[in-house]
Amino acid sequence: MMPTQAAINSKLSTYVQSPVLSAFFSFVVGVIALLLYILVSRIPLSHLNGIKNAPPISLLGGICGAFFVTSAVICVPRLGIALTFSILILGQMLITLPIDHFGFLGVPIKEINLPRILGVILVIIGVFLIRRF
Repeated sequence: MMPTQAAINSKLSTYVQSPVLSAFFSFVVGVIALLLYILVSRIPLSHLNGIKNAPPISLLGGICGAFFVTSAVICVPRLGIALTFSILILGQMLITLPIDHFGFLGVPIKEINLPRILGVILVIIGVFLIRRF
């Protein structure tokens, strides 16, 4: 869904003449869709009270999402969907290794090892191949 979303948002940005406005509208529609789902599935809104007990870093996910969506909207017209997402996947792979290795953000520790490093190298090779062809 993410490449499709990026293509749709990129197209929208040509109409609103701004990748940031396009990303903003995408989030507005997403919030409305989630609210409708919450209401239809009867998820108790009182559960939102738990946010006050959440560590501050857990509230930064929305900023990460906004950065990701806006970056994709900016990159797609310049790089195309395949190269944009191969680079995004490479970036994700590079950051996941230290997060797993050190157990950052409370994730279970999974040490960096040769097969994981080889996996990242293969993704790097994939980025170069997509860029070249």
